[in-house]
Amino acid sequence: MAFLSIEKLVKTFGTQTTVKGVDLAVERGEFVTLLGPSGCGKTTILRMVAGFETATSGTIRIDGKDVTDLKPNQRNIGMVFQAYALFPNMSVADNIAFGLKVAKKSSAEIAARVKEMLELIKLPQLGERYPYQLSGGQQQRVALARALAVKPQILLLDEPLSALDAKIRISLRDEIRAVQRSLGITTIFVTHDQEEALSMSDRICVMNEGHIEQLGTPFEVYNYPTTRFVASFVGTLNIVNGKVADSATGKLLVDGQEIVTSRSLNGASTGDALSLALRPEALTMGRANGLSNNLDGTIDEVHFLGSVVRIRVKFKDSAISLDTFNKPHLPPPERGQPVTVNFGREDILVLDGAPN
Repeated sequence: MAFLSIEKLVKTFGTQTTVKGVDLAVERGEFVTLLGPSGCGKTTILRMVAGFETATSGTIRIDGKDVTDLKPNQRNIGMVFQAYALFPNMSVADNIAFGLKVAKKSSAEIAARVKEMLELIKLPQLGERYPYQLSGGQQQRVALARALAVKPQILLLDEPLSALDAKIRISLRDEIRAVQRSLGITTIFVTHDQEEALSMSDRICVMNEGHIEQLGTPFEVYNYPTTRFVASFVGTLNIVNGKVADSATGKLLVDGQEIVTSRSLNGASTGDALSLALRPEALTMGRANGLSNNLDGTIDEVHFLGSVVRIRVKFKDSAISLDTFNKPHLPPPERGQPVTVNFGREDILVLDGAPN
């Protein structure tokens, strides 16, 4: 049995159902991310696991125990909020010690645990400071230490990095993951940031409109999306319209140019319209032979992004973007320049549903 088991979980607010029969099994020590756009139900699930929201129906079990109807203080849960939620009138040490004092631990045990947590978050000298004297990243570390101090069974993280600037966010997500691994604590992380999800997670649960679209490892979710929503939401994606030229051999036409996919055309017939997806990093410029596909077009836009140059190539009716690394000795192509884009047969994703 999974350490955290969510079965047929439903949450309704008035006439609106926010979570629609979600099933999720999380193993002990696993780091699982709930990823999706605002309003998809990910935070509502987190709050139901914590006990801050009551499930309309369904079951939540932790280590085999049914906690669905228990109050938050009856569950051994640690939670880190987006807005830190530190007590402004308490020192860093007192904030970390708060849950331990509520649990009536001895003074010696509290002091030892606070010291351990300060070391863990790499702020051993800042115990006497107050939250307003800390940076945003330091405050979020203190919030993490406070959640971990009580030795919870499960750690819940509700978009804890969204209020931080980019560089601090990258650094802190690495630290959070390192702490989680060192403690082996089962963790549920909520975010709308796909890069955070891909870089931190053991598995990603992609959510949309209250249900799970796909559950898998970052590698699986990014490279093998099972729905159109997942393909478009996770990572940068080119979507072009194609027509089936020969379903038996996987031949397709894009703006009159023939390409071949190694994937199933799902019973499509000749002449059917399909949506095709290509990742920018799968594309290169220059004609290739063998099993590669070639599309001839012209350079439409060139965007210099520092280490990466994003190039938009226009065909007759379609356009795709591809990424190349910046090479100081090799200037990027110019607008209007003819170019051939090539990619492998296995790089084509055939999306469900007809083109919009």
